[in-house]
Amino acid sequence: MPRTALDRFNAEPAEPAREELRACNAAPAFAEQVAAGRPYPSVEALVARAEEVSRALPWTEVTAALAAHPRIGDRVEGSSAEAAASRREQRAMGTAAESVRAAIVDGNRAYEERFDQVFLIRAAGRTPAEILAELHRRLESAPEDERVEVIEQLAQITALRVRGCFGATATGEPAPQAAPATEERTESGAEPVR
Repeated sequence: MPRTALDRFNAEPAEPAREELRACNAAPAFAEQVAAGRPYPSVEALVARAEEVSRALPWTEVTAALAAHPRIGDRVEGSSAEAAASRREQRAMGTAAESVRAAIVDGNRAYEERFDQVFLIRAAGRTPAEILAELHRRLESAPEDERVEVIEQLAQITALRVRGCFGATATGEPAPQAAPATEERTESGAEPVR
């Protein structure tokens, strides 16, 4: 039976394990707490713990994680695991109409002025129009409500990244990624195409 990414993660020393987790969520406490829970019996157990830790992070840790996320619609540079994940998650932005892209740039600016942080959203599984609609909706949020929303989005992004990192076999073949429980549906009611 081939060794899985989870088997390797469970067996490796603490620092390499934490380094892998930092690519999923840059909050310093996240990697420490999730790595300390090893060994995990399954990828889903690891994902559940990653979501639990993400949702319980204090705001100072959340802001550290936000600092590693590029703006929605920006060209993501670099070769880090974080940059590669952001490029995958935002790939639908490459199909955005120029008017939608411009509106997202303007919305990002307004959001940052209002909340003094980057607009964070689970982009995977969402169209550019859906992202723009969420940006406009969240611009109307009270700051304390927006913090709750940001933490939830961070947990969803983290879950997707953990599945991507640890749901692969030793040969590099990715395991199927399950949709987040809060996945939105398109206007027709169908699941978005990934």
